[in-house]
Amino acid sequence: MEFKHISVLLDDCIKGLNIKSDGIYVDCTAGGGGHSSEIAKHIVNGRLIAIDRDPDAVDAARNRLKEFSIAQVVNANFTQIEMVLDELNINEADGFLFDLGVSSHQLDEAKRGFSYKHDAPLDMRMSKDGLSAAEVVNTYDVSALAKIIFEYGEDRYARSIAAGIGKARSESPIETTSQLAQIIKASVPAKARRSKNPCKQTFQAIRIEVNKELDAVSLGLDSAFKRLSHGGRICVITFHSLEDRLVKQRFASWCEGCTCPPDFPICICGNEPKARLINRKPILPSQEEISANSRSKSAKLRILEKL
Repeated sequence: MEFKHISVLLDDCIKGLNIKSDGIYVDCTAGGGGHSSEIAKHIVNGRLIAIDRDPDAVDAARNRLKEFSIAQVVNANFTQIEMVLDELNINEADGFLFDLGVSSHQLDEAKRGFSYKHDAPLDMRMSKDGLSAAEVVNTYDVSALAKIIFEYGEDRYARSIAAGIGKARSESPIETTSQLAQIIKASVPAKARRSKNPCKQTFQAIRIEVNKELDAVSLGLDSAFKRLSHGGRICVITFHSLEDRLVKQRFASWCEGCTCPPDFPICICGNEPKARLINRKPILPSQEEISANSRSKSAKLRILEKL
């Protein structure tokens, strides 16, 4: 299946990165190479490093970027940013881009097991390696499942859904997305099924757990900021509140200055901000973009510049 992914907030990301023709830029989530190829067009004698943990995305990005001699694609998790840069003898970069969440290709390719809309083996592994969704669903304690669904899926029916999973798997293993979807639907009140598809939040929660997404985002942001040059920028696109909250708080911590009590006549802490926000409120997709790509609806872009 061809790797298809529509780049979200593309023009805003390119503008936000403030690309220098001789700069070094890292696309930490290359996907199909959409953002990367546009970044590459603005680089003359600099470098572009495109990273992705998904082997399919790496193949697609390499094909799309083959015309750009300044571009290099690396199969790695963005938690490994520092290792990747060290291996390429790069001390720091002028910009980092993170397009978080699952790609259109991963959702649309049934066999990857990300979507409740397709019947497929429960997988959800972005890297195609390690712990699978089936292992999470069939081996985690019911209490642990409830915690994951509540915290990562923000679902009020987390305990009921986890109990339903526990009961079903005691009879036979849960192996497919359709099996899990039916269990979720049977575990929530009828009114919850009428208002929206009740599977969305639980599938999101399990996917986040399988790929350790929030831990990865935290580590990836810290690594990027550490290796960001002064005046360089980080652009992050998020697609749900958990990611956005994490990014917002991390950015705020880097922008924080004096922490002395307000009644102190002079600053004695000596703390100075390490960065500044380019946009205080997140940049959202236009109605035109949403109409062209419905999956962009929940996207939020935040941009930070290192001082």
